[in-house]
Amino acid sequence: MLPDHSKAFHVVCDASDFAIGCALMQFDDEGRERVVSYQSRQLKPAERTYPVHDKELLAMRYALIKFRVYLLGEQTFALYTDHASLRTATKSPHLSQRMARWLSLFSEYNFVVHYKPGKTNILADALQTTCSRVATQLVTRTTMSVLCASLKRSLQ
Repeated sequence: MLPDHSKAFHVVCDASDFAIGCALMQFDDEGRERVVSYQSRQLKPAERTYPVHDKELLAMRYALIKFRVYLLGEQTFALYTDHASLRTATKSPHLSQRMARWLSLFSEYNFVVHYKPGKTNILADALQTTCSRVATQLVTRTTMSVLCASLKRSLQ
């Protein structure tokens, strides 16, 4: 679906141990939820060590950066996550430096965080799961290539 700037956008995001995923969405004229854009990526090795809360915030940050051109402005948009504590993340009296930087970025946007349980957050969950599966396949192929090359060298 092409974006319609006269309608409100909403974002769905999720994180796993290996990847983050998000989708920019709108409702069409019949009230059906439609995807404008999907985004996902693998987590970097350092990001894999983040606590779950920070991984979910990273997914939010990633979504806001990727969809910036659609989301900046006056209109409030909804951001859905399956991590309930993120609704109050900005009110925490104890912020890490990382979280303080991210919240500074978040302050540029006009959004409300909504909790969407994992069972109903199918779209973003599928994005980050697919990314994890692809990453696993790449690692497996790379490992097999290295093993085969090593075996060939040892047989010569």
